[in-house]
Amino acid sequence: MHIPSGDTATLELIPFADALREANQPNPDYDTSRWLYAPNFYCDYRYILGTRGEKPLICIGINPSTAQPGCLDNTLKSVERIALGNGFDSFLMFNVYAQRATDPNAMERRCNPQLHRENMEAFRYVLSISEAPVVWAAWGSIIEKRDYLKKCLLDMLQIGKEYGTSWCCAGQVTKKGHPHHPLYLKKDEKLKAFDIENYLSTL
Repeated sequence: MHIPSGDTATLELIPFADALREANQPNPDYDTSRWLYAPNFYCDYRYILGTRGEKPLICIGINPSTAQPGCLDNTLKSVERIALGNGFDSFLMFNVYAQRATDPNAMERRCNPQLHRENMEAFRYVLSISEAPVVWAAWGSIIEKRDYLKKCLLDMLQIGKEYGTSWCCAGQVTKKGHPHHPLYLKKDEKLKAFDIENYLSTL
């Protein structure tokens, strides 16, 4: 379980550029040639967690939970399995909002502009890794938990356009059109196109 220690505005946030630089340095706790983890230690927020490769599947959830390199939760295990099963050589877990909270109800009530800005810098980075980035929408109905999450997602859509991003989903969407969460998908589930612009117009 991870319960936020308080609003992220009270934290001294590490800028993404600095977090990435540290993530690329050797770390006694995990193999940095295999894992990309920023920040590279456990704290109240996380920009990126995933494996390194030339063709990553970028999975988008709502907010980070407790997973760390070599200690994936069931959601991340499913993400890795589906990424490899769909022809990708790695996965990168990203989130609409970077605050850690096992229970999304514990997320802060207001968006921290600084945290969001740094998270969008991280998003630009994960998109830049591939010549044709593929993003898996996988946040489920949790997007409804906070009003600011739609605005964060709209920013991601615009950034995605700059990089020629293709959006996809896996499994059945909900009655409201939300893309399926990675849990409880078939292990051989295939990705399919997801119309992110139409989805956001109805959200």
